[in-house]
Amino acid sequence: MNELGAFIEELRQALPDGRLLADAGSTWAYGMDNSRVHHAPGVVVFPESHEEVAEVVRLAHDHGVPVTTRGRGTGTAGGAVPVLGGVVLVTDRMTRVLDFRPEDRLIVVEAGLINAELQRIVGEHGFFWPPDPTSNALCTVGGNLGCNAAGPHAVKYGTSRENVLGLRAVDGRGRTVKAGSQTTKGVVGQDLTRLLIGCEGTLAVITEATLKLTPLPETRRLLRAFYPDMHAASAAVSRVMAQPATPAAIEFIDGNALDLLRRNSSVDIPASAGAMLMIEVDGDESGIEATVERVVSAARSADTDIAVAQTAAEQQRLWAARKALSPTLRQVAPKKINEDVVVPVSRIPRLIEALDDIARRHAITIVSFGHAGNGNIHVNLLVDPDDPAQMAGAEQALDEVFDTVLRLDGTLSGEHGIGLVKRGFVAREIPPDSLDLMRGIKAVFDPTGILNPHKKLPDHPDRVLQD
Repeated sequence: MNELGAFIEELRQALPDGRLLADAGSTWAYGMDNSRVHHAPGVVVFPESHEEVAEVVRLAHDHGVPVTTRGRGTGTAGGAVPVLGGVVLVTDRMTRVLDFRPEDRLIVVEAGLINAELQRIVGEHGFFWPPDPTSNALCTVGGNLGCNAAGPHAVKYGTSRENVLGLRAVDGRGRTVKAGSQTTKGVVGQDLTRLLIGCEGTLAVITEATLKLTPLPETRRLLRAFYPDMHAASAAVSRVMAQPATPAAIEFIDGNALDLLRRNSSVDIPASAGAMLMIEVDGDESGIEATVERVVSAARSADTDIAVAQTAAEQQRLWAARKALSPTLRQVAPKKINEDVVVPVSRIPRLIEALDDIARRHAITIVSFGHAGNGNIHVNLLVDPDDPAQMAGAEQALDEVFDTVLRLDGTLSGEHGIGLVKRGFVAREIPPDSLDLMRGIKAVFDPTGILNPHKKLPDHPDRVLQD
């Protein structure tokens, strides 16, 4: 019997019935996420507690079996794809609320809890957890922590890292890791919490999280502003971010995306509009109008069309263009390439200009939108993966996109993670000595390299990926 077979037999003995799948027909679906990559696992396990996770990882360590952690598979970077087979550890049965203390503004949950369900639970008590990615109806808290997910409200409330107090996790030997505390202040030991958040399961399997909650604002207002071009819109973003009232969100859609909406949706967009901003302002009812006035004043410039929604119904109408974009993109290019890069806010126009040039030279449509308040841009290449010539052009275009982002002092990923598909580009951003330090940290947490192998960091130059 090989090591995988022996591992599966020990799993059967260690876990209750119904915790694993080992036949190829059942495990096949767990070899993919929302990327285009697929590798079949040898076995899939469904632990229901921290202790069961620890036992799975301990046995995997003893048998040298790779472990890939998976929530609901909504990631786009191949982070949940088991490139070396082995075991896929699925956390979606770990959905318990272990502690909830509104008086301390915290909740302790298991990693498999869905983001939207978490928001419902804490919302009933007047709180929210700020990370709100687009996939929040499906994605898990553990997945959010794995790639440091954020969403539109990160501009005011921060990413996952800023909204977690502590973690419980399992390292590559099956040992329990305690990180952080249940207090907002504390400097005892090293900051393992922030280290594990964003590690994409390469250092440890996060099983439980103590989340820092924020009171729901009393009221919200939404501004929709059309500008003649991205230069004018970006200048407005800089002005808005320079005044004291930080918006809850600033979303933008570029001219190419607006053209796409004009051709493929019923949304009414002025012919003169070359860019659009959606700016959300929240706060106390007593001061919201003064805040809106300051933000509108900062956002206004020549040839600007600004509308302010007061009621929920008006806000829904203003959101129509932004909400119509994703289904329109799926209709036009169901297999588009979607990357999320980040540049300093002041350099967004230079990035958009470069993207237009890259698209023109490679005959590829590139549509951009995203979180303008922190420069997080979702770059969408509308290509047909079944067209070899188009994909060859897209590969070269994407290479140029990443080089452009780095020249603008940006970073290759804001919240989607590196996973498998971006790891080949990481060495362009991180110098060799820093990469060696990161590999050293990986070796401490996971000495045999079983945790999500060939993800997040590029292999050392003298190593070759073994499929």
